Amino acid sequence: MISSVRGTVLSAVGGNIVIEVGGIGYAIQVTPEHALALRVGDSAFVHTAFIVREDAMSLFGFETREQLAVFELLTGVTGVGPKSALGVLSVLGPGQIATAVAAEDDAAFRKVSGIGPKTAKLIVVSLAGKLIAHAEPAARPAVTPAGDQVVVALVGLGWSEKIAASAVEGVIAANPDAAAFPVQTLLRLALAQLGPAQHSAVAAGAES
Repeated sequence: MISSVRGTVLSAVGGNIVIEVGGIGYAIQVTPEHALALRVGDSAFVHTAFIVREDAMSLFGFETREQLAVFELLTGVTGVGPKSALGVLSVLGPGQIATAVAAEDDAAFRKVSGIGPKTAKLIVVSLAGKLIAHAEPAARPAVTPAGDQVVVALVGLGWSEKIAASAVEGVIAANPDAAAFPVQTLLRLALAQLGPAQHSAVAAGAES
C-alpha cells in the first residue's frame, strides 16, 4: 500500500498532480485547492490513499493526516466512492464535516456535486459519533478584566466557577459593548442570566 509520496511536482492541473519519485511519476488526485498550492519543480509531500478496483488503481492525496482519515471514513459510507469523498473534502474541511454530522445537517453535504439528498442523510447517519476528534471547537467570547472580577464575585456567592464563567460569557456574547461595562453592570446582568430564583437562594444562604 502507498501511504505517502514525497518528490518533485511535475504537474498540477485542476484536481490532478504528478509527483516524481526516483524517476517514476505518480499521478495523484487531490482537491483543486491543494493542487493550486503546489508549484511545478517544488518538492511536495502528500498523504495518500491507494484505491484498488477491478478496472483501476488510483492514488488520492491529502495535505494532512486528518483529511486522509476523514476521506477513509467517507468512503466507508454506502454510495460514497473515492471521487465523491474527495469532492466533499473539496467543499468542506474535516472540522466542518464533523460539525455538520454532529448537528445532523445533511444540507451541508447536498451542496457537494454528486451527493444527493439520500446519500447526504446516509453520511450523517453513518458518521455519527465517529468524527468527534475532528469537530471544530465552538468559539468562546473573550472575558474582559471586569468579567473576571464578576466571575470571582459569583463564585463567592456560591456558584461554581464553570457556571459563573458561562453566565459572564453569555452576557458578553449578548452585548457588543460589554467590554466597556463596569463590574457592577456586568454583575447585575450575570445575575439576571443565572435567574432571580437562584440568586435569591444564594443570597439567603449567604445571610444565614
